[in-house]
Amino acid sequence: METLVVDASMGAGGDMLVGALLDLGADPAPLAATGAALGVVYADSRVDRNGISATRVDVLDADDGTPIEGHGPHRSVAAVTEIIDTLALPGTLRQTAGGVVTRLATAEATIHDTDPEEVVFHEVGADDAIADIVGVLQLLDSLDVEQVLIPPLAVGGGRREMAHGRYPIPAPAVTEIIASSGLQITGGPVDAELLTPTAAAILAEIGSPIEQLPTVDVVGVGYGAGAREFPAEANVLRVLGGSVAAPLRRERICVLETNVDDVSPEVLGGLQERLTAVGAHDVSILPLTMKKSRPGHLIQVIAPPEAAGHLAAALARETGTLGVRERTQAHRSVADRRFTTVQLTVGGSDHEVVIKEAMTADGAPLTASVEYASAAAVAAACDRPTAEIIARALGRYYEVSPEAR
Repeated sequence: METLVVDASMGAGGDMLVGALLDLGADPAPLAATGAALGVVYADSRVDRNGISATRVDVLDADDGTPIEGHGPHRSVAAVTEIIDTLALPGTLRQTAGGVVTRLATAEATIHDTDPEEVVFHEVGADDAIADIVGVLQLLDSLDVEQVLIPPLAVGGGRREMAHGRYPIPAPAVTEIIASSGLQITGGPVDAELLTPTAAAILAEIGSPIEQLPTVDVVGVGYGAGAREFPAEANVLRVLGGSVAAPLRRERICVLETNVDDVSPEVLGGLQERLTAVGAHDVSILPLTMKKSRPGHLIQVIAPPEAAGHLAAALARETGTLGVRERTQAHRSVADRRFTTVQLTVGGSDHEVVIKEAMTADGAPLTASVEYASAAAVAAACDRPTAEIIARALGRYYEVSPEAR
């Protein structure tokens, strides 16, 4: 399933996301092992919400079968992360789950003017919240979704009782998570809290914002039910699975960054080759001013998520940096590409020059460029300027491939 569109026009909770993905056809098998490790059970059932049949998921205590929503010990960020690290998860899912927890901790730390490491989770640290975070990621993984698109999220309205008194909706944690994510929110359609911090953090970590529903070739629809019922609104989260027509191919990437102020130019110059050999798609090095007005550099690496660990280790080894920032659920839109050659006659002899062609996902031509190393080799052999060989090769390419213009 290439694309998942999350229609949260009645908000979203972690339980609603789990239910919607199960309703869409996600494989429930991984949930059993996760539930056993956490001492909980994912209990799903069919319910009716204002005429819409949906899947309702409750997280129950494995011993007595009672719902555990919001119940459980208050846990630090480190404690929640340690629990997630004990679960049998693929590396990329564990990293994404950690990213969700980090978003929640950063939001709470911002609100209370403290450090994320000092945050103590209340409801978010409970077993059912951890089960929701991990469960959503496991179900999503079973569907082989390449991209998650998220139109504006409904947050509800009115005011709610919080630990520090009454406060208007959306809750401060939701506001902070949305503000740092690029996702959009909208009020209503009822005066109640519709978007939970856990769901907001999950969607911020896995999804990309869109302003309105794109053209989707829908292959499946899933509905996840919320716990409450409203007289005039169906309290369900809808997910649409299918494909979206797009000129460029989308792929998951991770972005690694680190700042350095004590690395020699020779080492920086060799990073492109070293990191590419470990799996990097691209390496950029930008000058910047660091603490105490010291000149330094920002090293940014774009890579497939599965190479993140090796690349972070390589960055630390090569530069001596003490920390590498990582964003694991970014996406990029890329053109497909292929290589061809053109024949040039220079100084009475024939030479081949390599051309890189870029095209849309359906094969329509976009651009063409001359591979510099190939042109430079011909220029050296013929004692001609490289710029001349590049210009002649590109002209020859468009002569033999007029459809690429």
